[in-house]
Amino acid sequence: MRKIAIVGAGGKMGCRITDNLKDSGYNMSYLEISPDGIQRLAERGISVSSESNTIPYADAVILAIPDVALGEVSTRIIPLMKSGAMVILLDPAVILAGKIYMHDDISYFVTHPAHPSVFNWEPTQEAQKDFFGGKLAKQCIVCALMQGDEKDYVTGEELARRMYAPVCKAYRITVEQMGLLEPALVETLSSTCMTIIREGLDEVIRLGVPAEAAREFLLGHLNIQLAVIFNELPGAVFSDAANKAISRGKPILFKEGWQKIFEPENVLEQVKDIT
Repeated sequence: MRKIAIVGAGGKMGCRITDNLKDSGYNMSYLEISPDGIQRLAERGISVSSESNTIPYADAVILAIPDVALGEVSTRIIPLMKSGAMVILLDPAVILAGKIYMHDDISYFVTHPAHPSVFNWEPTQEAQKDFFGGKLAKQCIVCALMQGDEKDYVTGEELARRMYAPVCKAYRITVEQMGLLEPALVETLSSTCMTIIREGLDEVIRLGVPAEAAREFLLGHLNIQLAVIFNELPGAVFSDAANKAISRGKPILFKEGWQKIFEPENVLEQVKDIT
C-alpha cells in the first residue's frame, strides 16, 4: 500500500478528503495542529501523527492548508519529504504566486474539484443536495502535473479521483490554465457576478417585491437562462426583448475591457492577492 499523509486533515477540505481516503486501502497518516481539527478527527476515530514520524516516509503528502498559510507550511514540510515522493496541492494559486517550496527530487501535482454541475442529476434528494461534491454527487475534477514524470501524473490522478469521489471525469490541464479557471473565471468573474445578482435580489425586495416571490422568480429564470446560454436546450435562444435588455445592460454593468482579468499578469496579481 502506498503511504499517504494529509497535512491539515482536520480542516474543512482536510475532513472531506479524510472521509474519502480513510477506508480506501492506502496506508494513511493524518497531521493536524488545530484543537478543533484534532477533535473532528477524533470524532472519526482518527488519531494525529507527528511530522517527523510521517512525512519522511510518505509516498504522497496532501497539503490541505488554506492558501494564506500554505507557503509557510510548505517550507517546513517539503524539505522533510523523501526523494521521489509527491506533494499534492488542492489549488493552483500559491504555486503560481511562487510561494511553494520547490525541490528537484519531489513531484508536484495540483488538483481541484469542479463541484457538481448545475445540470447534474442524482437519483436521490440527498445526493442532489450534495452541492459541494465529494460525498454523494458526481463531479468532474481538473489535474495538472507541475513537476515530475508521466507516471507521476497517472499516480496523482488515481489518488485525486479517490480524494474527490465520486468523480465522473478528470481533465488534464496545465497549472497556468487552472489559474485561468480559478481564481480568474469562477471567482473573480463568476462569484462577483453572482454576488451582484444577489444584491439585485435584495434591492427589489427593498423596493417592495415580496421576498419569496422575488427569490423564486429569479432562481427560475437563472435556471432557464443557464440552460439556453450553455446549450442544454439545443436551438433555444433568448427572445428579442431579452437580447435588447442584454445589449442595454452590458455597458451599464461592465467596464469595457473587463476581459483583462484573463491576461497572465492580471491572473498573477489575483493569485498574489488571495495568497
